[in-house]
Amino acid sequence: MKKPRIAPSLLSADFGRLAEEIAELEGLGIDWLHCDVMDGAFVPNISFGIPVIEAIRRYSKSLVDVHLMIQSPERYIEAFAKAGADILTFHWEATPHPDRIVQLIHSLGKKAGIAINPATPVEVLVDILPEIEIVCVMSVNPGFGGQRFIPYTGQKLHRLLRLREEVRAQSLIQVDGGITAETAPLVQQADVLVAGQSLLGAADRKEALRALQLSTGLIV
Repeated sequence: MKKPRIAPSLLSADFGRLAEEIAELEGLGIDWLHCDVMDGAFVPNISFGIPVIEAIRRYSKSLVDVHLMIQSPERYIEAFAKAGADILTFHWEATPHPDRIVQLIHSLGKKAGIAINPATPVEVLVDILPEIEIVCVMSVNPGFGGQRFIPYTGQKLHRLLRLREEVRAQSLIQVDGGITAETAPLVQQADVLVAGQSLLGAADRKEALRALQLSTGLIV
């Protein structure tokens, strides 16, 4: 059975002690940090921008996965790349020219990802899937942490797994939103699961991480 990697969403971190938060996560064995950038236009919330990504890069040894929940992401790709992103993921719905953005990301030496909203069918990615390193399947409507997992995400994941095989793509599949020890088994065939409140909001993060790992077979 394929077993997913757990990537904490720093949207749920305490930004008053960001360096300590990152050190604690890395001390638990985390090596992939998910950073949700929101603009208040593409999504109904504003989170953080380039200076925070620079700080995360400065404090972290982990892979920095920047999820751009912003309109017209092509305007800021180069700035976020310079800030220290390893992966730049933008939304299919946020631009008319996804292929052009993928080319730009690759020209900057970064990995390219495309996120799709819950109501967007995975089939829109059929042509571009072999060109990208990450597909982020949103299992909540983007914009806020702590939302409930949308049940049909599991069906979307299975369609995407079949599509990936059909087009012989190597893209990693990430599921983002409402991931808990209860919902993670529904999407455990993904390569990466993004966990926010269920991990960073837990009183005991070590135990919360262990619960996620147990639920997906990462540990027994």
